[in-house]
Amino acid sequence: MRRTALHDVHRRLGANLTSFAGWEMPLRYGSDVAEHHSVRKAAGLFDLGHMGQIDVTGPEAAAFLDYALVGRLSAVPVGRAKYTMLCHTTGGVLDDLVVYRLAEQHFLVVANAANTPVVLAMLGEYSGGYPVTITAADRALIAVQGPQAVSIVGEHPDLRYYAIKPERLAGRDVLLARTGYTGEDGFEIYCENADAEAIWDWAAAAGAAPAGLACRDTLRLEAGMPLYGHELTVRTTPMHAGLGRVVALDKRDFVGAEALRAVEPESVLVGLVTKGRRSPRAGHAVLDPATGAKVGEVTSGAPSPTLGHPIAMAYVAKNLNLTKLLVDVRGTREEADIVPLPFYKR
Repeated sequence: MRRTALHDVHRRLGANLTSFAGWEMPLRYGSDVAEHHSVRKAAGLFDLGHMGQIDVTGPEAAAFLDYALVGRLSAVPVGRAKYTMLCHTTGGVLDDLVVYRLAEQHFLVVANAANTPVVLAMLGEYSGGYPVTITAADRALIAVQGPQAVSIVGEHPDLRYYAIKPERLAGRDVLLARTGYTGEDGFEIYCENADAEAIWDWAAAAGAAPAGLACRDTLRLEAGMPLYGHELTVRTTPMHAGLGRVVALDKRDFVGAEALRAVEPESVLVGLVTKGRRSPRAGHAVLDPATGAKVGEVTSGAPSPTLGHPIAMAYVAKNLNLTKLLVDVRGTREEADIVPLPFYKR
């Protein structure tokens, strides 16, 4: 398994390490719930060095990404970012991405760890005819997330949401971004691998509590954020996930355009809240309460530490015209209310 630049730090802190997308990563340092609450109430510190980072450079980098991705990256100003997706020609999602424009001819594409090889391969395949260079970058990535993130990282009034800028933290040169995957305000710090431990220790000394992958999942679920392999797959389009807004259908040509213009989803992504002690989980069947017929499937589910009851996202048949459903939780039918996403807003 691959290891991030912070592996020795995680071992020193006694983290429970696990295999994730070919990387040895901290699942938790102590309690999942305590780490979750640290992010909601104060600030959490995450190692995201496993995420894929891909530099796309060249005189036609913007035009190439307009073609390869569903968004209009040429409209992103230098210093800003965009959430977008890489799709197959069928319209199915290959990965969801955050793309930063670092300079006129330089974009940083951040991919999910498990999908990085696919993103690299498909960008290479789609790049024929464009004078661009596509390179896998080797940087550390640290996130500070939570209501106290600003007091830890510092006031940066010029750094808006979905923006990035060069900065100096803990005496090191970094790229400081403001995006996030927890539903809280916070920062991502891109730095040299050799500087990662010093920056981690600096943030921890300022009050950020180490947090693992387990609480990152419950945080993003509460915030209604999709996870690749669950809400997003090559069998679903952005429209299925309620993310059609990220697709610039008015672009003249891009990969998957024909399929995405024609798609009419038969299912929609909804939020579910149950009151029982047992939580719906991915793969559990969603049933019509009147007939017992299967009308959908849970994509993600867990007890919500913030809200105090189980929550889930599920794909269900379109136009059900129901406010309640049933979820088959390991043989027990739990009543579920359909609720708007996200479950939690700061």
